[in-house]
Amino acid sequence: MTARALDAGRAAAVQVFAPGPHAGRELVVCVDFGSTFTKVAVVDLVAGELVATAEHPTTVGSDLLDGFAAAREALAAALPGACLDRALACSSAGGGLRLAVVGYERAITAEAGHRVGLSAGARVEHVSAGPLHEPEVAALVAARPDVVLLAGGTDGGNAEILLHNAGALATAPLDVPVVVAGNAAVRDEVCALLAAGGKTAVPTANVLPRIGVLEPRPARETIREVFIRHVIGGKGLSAMPELASMVRAATPDAVLHAVELLADGAGRVAGTGDVVVVDVGGATTDVYSVVTPDAEQAGLRGEVVQPLWRSRTVEGDLGMRWNALGVVEAAAAERLLGGDEPGLRAAAARRVADPAYVPDSPGEAAVDARLAALAATVALRRHARPQLPRTPATVRHGGKDLREVRLVVGSGGVFRHASPQRLGAALRAPLRDHAGGWPVPERAALAVDRHYVLAAAGLIGLDHPEVACHLLRRYLRLVETGVASATPGG
Repeated sequence: MTARALDAGRAAAVQVFAPGPHAGRELVVCVDFGSTFTKVAVVDLVAGELVATAEHPTTVGSDLLDGFAAAREALAAALPGACLDRALACSSAGGGLRLAVVGYERAITAEAGHRVGLSAGARVEHVSAGPLHEPEVAALVAARPDVVLLAGGTDGGNAEILLHNAGALATAPLDVPVVVAGNAAVRDEVCALLAAGGKTAVPTANVLPRIGVLEPRPARETIREVFIRHVIGGKGLSAMPELASMVRAATPDAVLHAVELLADGAGRVAGTGDVVVVDVGGATTDVYSVVTPDAEQAGLRGEVVQPLWRSRTVEGDLGMRWNALGVVEAAAAERLLGGDEPGLRAAAARRVADPAYVPDSPGEAAVDARLAALAATVALRRHARPQLPRTPATVRHGGKDLREVRLVVGSGGVFRHASPQRLGAALRAPLRDHAGGWPVPERAALAVDRHYVLAAAGLIGLDHPEVACHLLRRYLRLVETGVASATPGG
């Protein structure tokens, strides 16, 4: 791949953490193909040690592997003798995984499918509830999904709408896989209808086998497999077969897996307890949470679709660059802006106009920190408090109690590159949001993912969960202590 690396146009930035010699080490190269940057982490699987990292602009305009080749070549020069042949990857490049959800009732199976889709790392572009007719099919097709998640009915319950929707999808002008996660009693019939229309039907367990019981894991794993087998190759991101063999998950799916490992632990590595991760990116802000529900309160909620206690939400209007104005508008709507911030909107507009902008003064760095604090606060409000639908692609959820969260982790370039003072202030802001209508963490420690270990640990944890836990506990950097047992290195 050296020749391709020479065409990538820009040298990769490399940071080495472990001194040599590197020959003979059991190394794995973990790659996160992002929409803007490709991040690479080299991990020693025996020591659970971060050996080096590299970063290169994502080369979507040519071949996705061009940027990775440049990064791997730079790492090879920095790590003489290291074997960097083994690679695992996750990807959100090229728009990531675009999902459409088709369900029975918006408040039940459509909501269940929406939550499962987000937990699988997808961008849920469309949610449809009830029978699909021509207008509904046209709207679904217009959303350009990579995968359709077809749900509907509890096991042994109503099957009429599920069968109708399978027939409508079978004849729709849509050439994407359909994950069938509805009433198990008619699963074979649904798959046969889809296959008769030339669609790829992938069956899995019902996401809502009984009212009030949400079973996300089988559908999440099936969506992951569909993403790897069908979506990555179909996006035309690379002409080289190596990409399909590398990719193991969509990036948000890998990160959620890492958050689960961080909270739960594995093998001899203890978990931290309840965790929240806030990932503020250039275009979106994602929130991941793993919490242990109070048994009594969970039983009293009375929701037809129980909450996902291990979940992700994504806010498509909150970002540091492409959606910086969305941050200001959302913060104003939430009454988070002070009277002394008239220049914030103009500063956000400059960032929208130049997404590659890097702060060139302390004042501009302070603007970035303020935007990050606002994005994190709004995103956590939406993640944790009860919500009504904001757009046709979102559904209602009943909120989540985060008071017992013991660790809050900041991720994203704005947190990685911020000074300790600005980083602490930006992460503390949402935890002091007592007017936001959600139960804030009461005794949480604060940490930052400065070295891209969340995505790397999520990838490694699929086969080596204890090594992944060592990596997380060692390399998530503590910003502010809350409870000692919740710190990454505790």
